[in-house]
Amino acid sequence: MATFLPRLVFPTLDSLPRSYFLGHHRAGLNKMKTMLSSIDLIIECRDYRVPLSSRNPLFEENLAGRQRLIVYTKQDLGSEGGEADKLREATIRHFHTPTPILFSSHKTPRSIRSILSFARAHALSTNTLTGSRMMIVGMPNVGKSSLLNALRQLGVHRGKAAQTGDQPGVTRKIGTTVKIIDATDAEQGVYLVDTPGVFVPYVPNAEAMLKLALCGSVKDTIIAPTTMADYLLFQLNLQAPGLYGEWSPPTNDVMVLLAGVAQKTGRLQKGGLPDYDASALWLIQRWRTGHVGRFVLDRVTDESLERDHLEIGNLSGSLSQARRLGKEERRQRSKARYAEAG
Repeated sequence: MATFLPRLVFPTLDSLPRSYFLGHHRAGLNKMKTMLSSIDLIIECRDYRVPLSSRNPLFEENLAGRQRLIVYTKQDLGSEGGEADKLREATIRHFHTPTPILFSSHKTPRSIRSILSFARAHALSTNTLTGSRMMIVGMPNVGKSSLLNALRQLGVHRGKAAQTGDQPGVTRKIGTTVKIIDATDAEQGVYLVDTPGVFVPYVPNAEAMLKLALCGSVKDTIIAPTTMADYLLFQLNLQAPGLYGEWSPPTNDVMVLLAGVAQKTGRLQKGGLPDYDASALWLIQRWRTGHVGRFVLDRVTDESLERDHLEIGNLSGSLSQARRLGKEERRQRSKARYAEAG
């Protein structure tokens, strides 16, 4: 039997959209800016599985002037707790020095306690009479609302205060202030404001857009499910082809894998033909929930962190420039479709 050789490079897809910056993203960001004078701490959430791609420089640009804590959420979906994971986390911490960094899963009480401890210590340092107010921000569907609910449940033993969901856009407006630490004679209360996810105005490369889509930062209708599944297959093969062994032998052909998924899960159309889109969405959701491997999509090194910082940073200085890039991209796609039709 021939040795299986995975693809080392995913094909460039220039036709992919590079933006998901919606009207309520802009409105939410503008509202955050007006509230900044009453906020003591910005808690910026990034997805542990895409620590580079889920950074949005708009937060650094528009919410400057306040201390910031970066929390990498969904650690349980991207880490097995091995040496490679610990090294990656150490690299990220070192790169962001002196900005404090925490890694978290809303399902792990110990990591939630570490965020509460940081919030409590920060509140003590502010010494206000009305309590410390903090704002939680991040890209769509990075787990802001889930983190807020976990902080509230562990901090003040109250139920959910924010709605959550599998698709982005559940939180579309600035939420009410939620208490996460009770006031005592020795310390003030701590309150947290939930905010809508804000997408970066323009994604510099197509692969970063695929990563964000695979993690659920854009709606599943934006990029074809089979395209997202193909990128997932590419990543699975780089990790371990056995992760999908119950549905298919090692393959670089996503349709072979999806046909196997369709047969095993009953996602078939009339005549017994595979429903490729339904099978792709099912497989993607299984990965998102940690059932088909737990790994990071971004390659994290000192060099890649620095390169990403420069690449994304070039877009942060001009929102209008980013909008022009997105408009030009849409014009080129429309022109290409017109040429094909002619």
